[in-house]
Amino acid sequence: MLPLLVAVLLGLTWLVALAGAQVRVVDAARETARAAARGESDGVAVAHGRRVAPEARITVSRGAEDVRVDARAEFAGPGGLFAFLPGVELDAQAVAAREPE
Repeated sequence: MLPLLVAVLLGLTWLVALAGAQVRVVDAARETARAAARGESDGVAVAHGRRVAPEARITVSRGAEDVRVDARAEFAGPGGLFAFLPGVELDAQAVAAREPE
C-alpha cells in the first residue's frame, strides 16, 4: 500500500508544479503585453516576460489599438515512475490596449 501512496503523492506533486508553471507563463504573457502597451520596444517587453518565465517563448504582435502576446513553454514529464507521461506544452495569450503616446 505504501508504494501506491508514494506514487499518488508524486503524481500530485507533479500536477501542482505543472499548475505553477502555467501561472508563470500566464504572468509572462501579461507582463510582456503591459510593457509593450506602454510603448516599450519588443525586446524590452519580452525581457519583462522572461524575468517571470525564463523558459517561455514569447511573441509580440502589435495592432493599431492593442498589443497581443503569445507565450509558450514546454514542461517536462515527471520521469521516474511516471516516465511514460510526455511533457506538456503550456501556452497563454494576453491582450492590452495601447496607451496614448
